[in-house]
Amino acid sequence: MSILDGLFRSRDKPQNRTSGSTYTFFTGGSSSGKMVNERSAMQMTAVYACVRILSEAIAGLPLHMYRYREDGGKEKATDHPLYLLLHDEPNPEMSSFVFRETLMTHLLLWGNAYAQILRNGKGEVIALYPLMPNKMSVDRDNNGQLYYTYQMASEDTPAADAGLVILKPSDVLHIPGLGFDGLVGYSPIAMAKNAIGLAIATEEYGAKWFANGAAPSGVLEHPGTIKDPSRVREAWQSQFGGSSNSGKIAVLEEGMKYTPITISPEQAQFLETRKFQINEIARIFRVPPHMVGDLEKSSFSNIEQQSLEFVKYTLDPWVVRWEQSIHRSLLSEDEKATYFVKFNVEGLLRGDYQSRMNGYAIGRQNGWMSANDIRELENLDRIPAEEGGDLYLINGNMLPLKDAGAFANISTTEGREEPDEVKDEKVLEVDESVDRRGIRRAGP
Repeated sequence: MSILDGLFRSRDKPQNRTSGSTYTFFTGGSSSGKMVNERSAMQMTAVYACVRILSEAIAGLPLHMYRYREDGGKEKATDHPLYLLLHDEPNPEMSSFVFRETLMTHLLLWGNAYAQILRNGKGEVIALYPLMPNKMSVDRDNNGQLYYTYQMASEDTPAADAGLVILKPSDVLHIPGLGFDGLVGYSPIAMAKNAIGLAIATEEYGAKWFANGAAPSGVLEHPGTIKDPSRVREAWQSQFGGSSNSGKIAVLEEGMKYTPITISPEQAQFLETRKFQINEIARIFRVPPHMVGDLEKSSFSNIEQQSLEFVKYTLDPWVVRWEQSIHRSLLSEDEKATYFVKFNVEGLLRGDYQSRMNGYAIGRQNGWMSANDIRELENLDRIPAEEGGDLYLINGNMLPLKDAGAFANISTTEGREEPDEVKDEKVLEVDESVDRRGIRRAGP
């Protein structure tokens, strides 16, 4: 093999890796000089808040498995083995909430979420276990087929030997984030490490400023020669350093003079920088600032709308990633035409009580919602069908939908006898009619 063989490759031939498995964006040193990785980033309150908000939101959404009905509707497939795994318990060690929260945290920090799929002899999924993204790589073999390589550590499974484990795509639930090849996502922390590094540096500056007495540092000047400068500095620091000594009055002897040499944090716009970096991190994760504690531009009139936009523009893309990845990895080819998985975000989109009641009233009066439809959305018990809980009514006389227009179908053309009920109603109208003066007419 020559050197040129490594420089020029045919683009139509598969390579032994994916372009996403060799990250273009690396964690590590940032422009601020601070080391940034997934774990150090989580020590930032803004990053921790954004990751927690999104992971708990996805974990808390109801997750159901449905099947298509022949009439075009859908129903919960509670008898399918996957329903229990996804809705309640994906494995004996964790609940569905913890499982989804863990995978969503991986997805937000590393850009990928992996779970090992365990199947029985019939090929049915019996358990799902999370895998650490930083120990997983995605590559292609000589035939262009994908395979996953996981670095098993001794602390992961003490009963098994440490080493590399090769997994087939059918054995891995992979939820990729934003990436360039559609197969592997990139770490948001790595792509935004400079912004996060600046936030870490700003926070560290503030911590050191308060540790030094919440006062600007300066120079102690002595008119003569000091034999032991370190002793004087230590004595000064022990008496006036630290936040506990803030505000003490210093007494200088032997003509010593204290001269501050740095500007105040207010002049350096320290607080403004801190606030901007919090908004910058919230922007990375597309989380509204009011959800991470910044209520400066929020009010009672717009905070509800911001919450609805959070569901529509922030949660929905993640929900679609989850649903399509589960559908692709956990269902067989035959099941994909019959079953599907759906997160229920309706609870997050509901407005206040009065708005919900007005919406229900419109749906009820126009015949596309029944009493039981409304009660299910409000988590109330169903009304028995024999008491009218499943009836769909329309406005007017609130007739059952199947009886709407029944009298319009009765022909009144000449030569056809009218039903007795219609005749009786006409006689009743004549008997009970009134003249223009409001005096009831006499009977026949």
